[in-house]
Amino acid sequence: MSIPPLTPGALAGLRVVEMGQLIAGPFAGKTLGDFGADVIKIEAPGAGDPLRNWRLIQDGTSVWWQVQSRNKRSIALDLRNPEGQGIARELVAKADVLIENFRPGTMEGWGLSYEALAKDNPGLVMLRISGYGQTGPYRDLPGFGAIGEAMGGLRHLTGEPGHVPVRCGISIGDTLAALHGTIGVLTALYHRKVNGGRGQVIDVALTEAVFNVMESLIPEYSAFGAVREPAGSALPGIAPSNAYRCSDGVVLVAGNGDSIFKRLMQAIGRDDLGNDPALAGNAGRVARVEELDRAIGAWTVTRSVDQVLGQLGEARVPAGRVYTAKDIVEDPHYRARDMILKQQTRNGHELDVPGVVPKLLGTPGSIRCSAPNLGDDTDAVLGELDYTAQDIAALRERKVVA
Repeated sequence: MSIPPLTPGALAGLRVVEMGQLIAGPFAGKTLGDFGADVIKIEAPGAGDPLRNWRLIQDGTSVWWQVQSRNKRSIALDLRNPEGQGIARELVAKADVLIENFRPGTMEGWGLSYEALAKDNPGLVMLRISGYGQTGPYRDLPGFGAIGEAMGGLRHLTGEPGHVPVRCGISIGDTLAALHGTIGVLTALYHRKVNGGRGQVIDVALTEAVFNVMESLIPEYSAFGAVREPAGSALPGIAPSNAYRCSDGVVLVAGNGDSIFKRLMQAIGRDDLGNDPALAGNAGRVARVEELDRAIGAWTVTRSVDQVLGQLGEARVPAGRVYTAKDIVEDPHYRARDMILKQQTRNGHELDVPGVVPKLLGTPGSIRCSAPNLGDDTDAVLGELDYTAQDIAALRERKVVA
C-alpha cells in the first residue's frame, strides 16, 4: 500500500519547535507532524539527535529515525552558544508549541525559561517532559523511560511470578509520556483559542504517564491493602483470559465476557462448564480460573494455531496469534487499513513504516516528507527569520549553525 493522497492536515498552520531528543519529546513532535503541524527540530551541530545512531543502521542512519522524524524539518543549531540561544528565542517567538525533554533546569540555564519565552510569545504552549516532573524532590534526578516504567508501577507486574520483572521490549514509558504530552498540547491549544489566547506549560513526568495507565492498582491497595503481583500472561481478576499452547505456537484467548464464556466452552466441547451456574459470572470464574485454564489448554494443545483461531472465530470468541514484525507486514488487514506504508528515505531507500494513528476520516494524517538529514533545513528556517545568505554563512563560520 502506498502513501495515501495528501489532504490538508487537521493541524496545518500550527508551528512546533522541537528541542527534545531520543524518544519522548520527538514522539510527541512526530504525532503533531503526522497531522499537518510544521515541526522544526533543533539538533546539535555535528552529531545531531542520538536517535540517528540507535539500533539498526542503514547508510549511516538508524531506520528508527526515519519514522520518528518524518514530517519534520531539521536545523542544526548550538543551543549552548549564546548566539544559538538568541536564534532559538526568535524561532519560539513565532511558534505555537515548544517541545523539550531535557533535565529540569536546562532550559533555564540557557535563558529559555517559559517566563522569558512567554514575554515575546504570550500564547506559547510549552511541553516539558522529564523523568519526575518540573517540581518535587526528585526533579533533578536523571530519568529514562525504563525508570519511569519501574517507578510508575508497570515493571513490577511484568513477567512470571517469582522471577525478575522484565520490560515489555519497547520504550513504553517514553511513548506514554509523549502521548500524554500530546493530549496536553491539544488541550492547551483549545484553551488558548476559546479562553483568552494565552499559552501555558504542560509538565509531564515519565513516572506519572506510566502511573496514569495502571488501572485499579491504587484503589485496590487503598480499599483492601492488596498489592497486585505479576501474573505472567494472565489478566488477574478477570477469567478466562490467558495465553495457551497450541501444537505449533501460542494463542491468546479472551473468554471473560459472560456470553463469550459460554460460546468458548461450547467451542471446546465443555458445555458442562459453560452451563455451570457457578461460572455464569466473572467472580465465579476467577475462583476456578486454574480449572478453566487447564480445560482450554487441553483443547488448544492438540490443535494448530490456525485451527484454534478458525474455530474460535466461528464461535465469535476473541482470540489472536502472537505477531512478529514479519506477521504484521504480511497481514492483509494491516495493509487494508493503511497501517503499513511505503516511505522513501533521503538516501533513496524504500522502507515499510507504520501508518498514522489515530484515523481522522475528514482530515487524515499523512507522511508529507521523509526524515531530514542533519541541518537539511537550516538555511530555509533561518531565511524565514529574515537572515540573509551572508548572515547564515557568518553563523556557520562561527559554528553557531551547521
